[in-house]
Amino acid sequence: MTQTQTEPTAPLAAAERTRTFSWSDPRRNAAELGRFSGLELLQAMSRGELPAPPVMHLLGMDGLEAEEGRVVVTMRAQEFHYNPLGGVHGGILATLLDTAAACAVHSTLPAGTAYTSLDLTTKFLRPVSVDSGLLRCEGTVISRGRRTALAQSQLTDDRGRLLAHATSSCLIFEA
Repeated sequence: MTQTQTEPTAPLAAAERTRTFSWSDPRRNAAELGRFSGLELLQAMSRGELPAPPVMHLLGMDGLEAEEGRVVVTMRAQEFHYNPLGGVHGGILATLLDTAAACAVHSTLPAGTAYTSLDLTTKFLRPVSVDSGLLRCEGTVISRGRRTALAQSQLTDDRGRLLAHATSSCLIFEA
C-alpha cells in the first residue's frame, strides 16, 4: 500500500491584521476612590464622566451598567480574542467573568474602600467565537462581609445561551 501526501497548491492567505487602541491614565480613577463610593465610580464610568479602565480598552469591552450588588459588562467576541484553535481564549473569558464579579463587589463599597480578587473559579460550558456575537456578563454579590465578599458571574451570548460561569472571593480593605 502506498500513501501519497499532496501539498496545498497555494499557501493560506496571510492577511495582516492590526489593532490600535488608546486609554486614559488609570491614576485618574484611582484618585477618586476617596471621593466616590464604588457604585458612584462605576456609574460615572458607565456615563462616560470618568474613563473606563485600560483593560476594558485592551479587550474591547464596550458596555458597563452598575447598580448596588450587580454589574453587567458587555463585549463583542472578536477575532483578536482567538486562541490557536480558532475560538475565544479562555483567559479572555475569565477576565470578563472576573471583571463582572469583582465590580459587583466594588458596587457595594463606600468611598475610601478598595478590593482585590482573591480567587476565581471558572467553568466554561460552550465554545465562544465571533459567531457568539455580543457577550453579556452579569456579576452579582452573593455575600459581603467586612473583610471579604463572594460574588458570581454568568456569561451569555447574544441568544441568551450560558457560555461560562464563575465565582470569586474578594478581599476588602481601606484604600
